Amino acid sequence: MQFFPTMAMAQTAPQPIAGQEDPATKTVGDGNEIIVTARRRSETLQTTPVAITAVSAAMLENKASVSIADLSGAAPGLLITQQNSGAQAANLSIRGLTYADVEKSQTPTVGVVVDGVTIGTSTGQLQDAFDIEQIEVLRGPQGTLFGANTIGGVINIRRTKPTMSNSAKFEATYGRWNSWNTKAVVNVGNGGSLGAKFWYFHNETDGFYHNATTNASNGWSKGDNYGAALRFQPVGSGFDAILTLEKVSQKFDPVVANIANSSDVFCGFEPARECNRNTRGDLYTTFGQPAESHYNAPAATLEMNYNLGGTMLTSITGWRHARESQTQDFDGSSTDLYYVDRRQRYTQVSQEFRAAGKILSSLDYVVGVYYFTSNYDLTQCSRVFGFSPTTPPCTFDTNAQSVYGKTESYAGFGDFNWAFASKWRLSFGGRWSHDNKQLRNSFATTGLVGSGNVNFSKFTPKVGVDWRPNSDLMLYGSWSRGYRSGGFSPRAATAATAGTPFGPETVDSYEIGAKLDLLQRKLQINVAGFISDYKNMQQNTTIPGGPTGNQTITSNVGGATIRGIEMDATLRPLKSLRITATASIMGSHFRNFVVGNVYNGAIVPFDYSANNLIYAPDFSGSIDAEYKVPTRFGSVVTTLGLRHIAPYDEQISLGTLTAVKTGNTVTSVIVNGNDARVRTATQDLLDASMTLNFKLQKTDAYVRVFARNLADIRTTTAAFTVAGLWSFASALEPRTYGVTVGVKF
Repeated sequence: MQFFPTMAMAQTAPQPIAGQEDPATKTVGDGNEIIVTARRRSETLQTTPVAITAVSAAMLENKASVSIADLSGAAPGLLITQQNSGAQAANLSIRGLTYADVEKSQTPTVGVVVDGVTIGTSTGQLQDAFDIEQIEVLRGPQGTLFGANTIGGVINIRRTKPTMSNSAKFEATYGRWNSWNTKAVVNVGNGGSLGAKFWYFHNETDGFYHNATTNASNGWSKGDNYGAALRFQPVGSGFDAILTLEKVSQKFDPVVANIANSSDVFCGFEPARECNRNTRGDLYTTFGQPAESHYNAPAATLEMNYNLGGTMLTSITGWRHARESQTQDFDGSSTDLYYVDRRQRYTQVSQEFRAAGKILSSLDYVVGVYYFTSNYDLTQCSRVFGFSPTTPPCTFDTNAQSVYGKTESYAGFGDFNWAFASKWRLSFGGRWSHDNKQLRNSFATTGLVGSGNVNFSKFTPKVGVDWRPNSDLMLYGSWSRGYRSGGFSPRAATAATAGTPFGPETVDSYEIGAKLDLLQRKLQINVAGFISDYKNMQQNTTIPGGPTGNQTITSNVGGATIRGIEMDATLRPLKSLRITATASIMGSHFRNFVVGNVYNGAIVPFDYSANNLIYAPDFSGSIDAEYKVPTRFGSVVTTLGLRHIAPYDEQISLGTLTAVKTGNTVTSVIVNGNDARVRTATQDLLDASMTLNFKLQKTDAYVRVFARNLADIRTTTAAFTVAGLWSFASALEPRTYGVTVGVKF
């Protein structure tokens, strides 16, 4: 089963105390109800008055997915692609709101939350698809409960908890590109107050690119994810604590494909066969120099819950540390033009305390406080027009750049549901956030460029109402405000610009929706319509200054309007057959998107309002079927799924230009659209699997054959043009297939 938007009986669904039950994908009532906890409450999906999709682990398991990137297109308005300029880095988009950069001085627009801990940068967001119990995708601003930097939505990932008894699962997979992985999860316990879970996941591949310069595979990777979760749950005490210790270690080849054309300066220095290539099949042939990334990220989480009867107290402490060392040939050609060595360290600590329960029988609440701090340092050496591929970048570059950044945030929040009349409920809440941002930008020999220290405060409210006239229907409407904190520009080249902050951006989202249960609970349909008003956008701007004569900084400019209609549905015509479908229709446009850029050697205003929002396809949808047949030896489960994603742009970029003149002087430039190279092809991603479940004496076993992207769609997943100098891209995984074997006991 790939995707489960399920419906609940509004009159019979249990209303547990917030946080009281384990966040499990168990069914209640008629067996079709899913428990979700993304609103910090245990509640059925169909009584949750927000646009939310619950995705089971089975979807990722059936595809033998390595990361959550295979969720792309499986929930309405959701896109997830890999950003290979950083380890475990993701480009995440929900409802057309995204952030496509790896710099840690700026924050994502979509929050990724793992076991209650928010990941503070895009690095680390592309989580391994391993030992996951359920994923909940919340669409629209989620600032009340999840804080700043969730203006697009939240991907809430819950991993399995220690079972407090003895069990184990072992699995091995081999597939195309000499890809293989092994997985192991072992639970120990005697059913009492103590239990532990241990896990290990190893994955590696030779990669699906071919380097024509070295005649070898490109895009290889090796990774390990391992750790332990210790659970203490004294019987009858109401107390439950889980301490999780883990580490992710990765080595990979951050390969890029060269998509430069004759308009790019670098093409004049590259062999002719390496320029003017297409962004489809040509992507899979590369020419660049060898590069390597190393990523080590230990983490610890302590979650404690104490049930006082009418109130649940929760504490979640998180610590994450990452060390990265990455070389990368950004021009992607056989000529040594732009090769970098980036070394970074990042540490974050977070603490959340909250209380949840009921005030009278008609009012439930979640209130709490939150603290977050992070710091990072970056050293980058660049070999620009070095024509010396054997010289290390940090030997070539005697004036390496250093950036140090620090964030400190704290917040208080409250979220309430009030059943103020029969069948009516008012949901309301808000969060007050305070952020302190610091940044220091310097170079090894020329010294300090500049530094800054700034504070931001914001209150983000949310209010909604829902009406449940009967057990088969809920209607709701809501308004919420999202907030993404401001900061400083790491690429600023003067003291003034390095010390001048950019401000926050906000989104006001208006949403109406319906959740229906039809045909005697055989058909469930969820629909939602929304309008998002995006203001004070944080966008890159070119202005005069610096050693090259111009510099790139982040500024607040213009806005955008995004409108959409979403649907997800589940049909169960037979006990053995489940069909699910999703759809998202979206329209968007920029308003007054005018920033500086270079035209004929001078910096003039460029109007980008005709550009498309990035990672915002006009239409995306999916249809999936799962058919389970009992057999004498066990069962056979067959799945077939199609995800359709219309073309979308991956960068705010320059298409054709129209110069506006006063006399002979160009006073502004109108950008007539995005560069065609940063636009994807239509993606019709067809996936299939067949799983044989059987017994080996007293042990459950299974064999699964799978295929992803059966239609062999080839296109970009990320594409960038850089100031008319060079252009590069990453490619979608071509058709792949393999086999998995596993045992559980």
